Amino acid sequence: MLDIRQVTEDFAVAPQIAPEDMAVLREAGFTRIIANRPDGEEPGQPTLDALRRAAEAEGLEFHAIPIRQPTPESVEATSSLLQQSDERTFAFCRSGTRSVTLWAMAMLQTGAMTREEALAAARKAGYSIA
Repeated sequence: MLDIRQVTEDFAVAPQIAPEDMAVLREAGFTRIIANRPDGEEPGQPTLDALRRAAEAEGLEFHAIPIRQPTPESVEATSSLLQQSDERTFAFCRSGTRSVTLWAMAMLQTGAMTREEALAAARKAGYSIA
């Protein structure tokens, strides 16, 4: 069962997902998936390619920004994606922490939220990223 944690109205995160979860995400109204987990981080995790194929089969956008830690490039890539449109976006990594951290950094970079607002949204979703 998916552990979807709503961060804002248009952005949510979760721990690792499986290809078969894409239909659930589509039904939940998400249109864009961001994968923040690198391939091979843990035995048995689905590959980015398998997740991409499953997402595209459900008509979802799929973007891979695999990170171990946020970098200026990964923050910029996330920021750029989120500014392209108001698509309902779902991001995941092993626990969701990297995804929500990357999102918060993108919000700060664009000025969409203050540090306090981003931290509060993450905390409401169950993540302490301060």
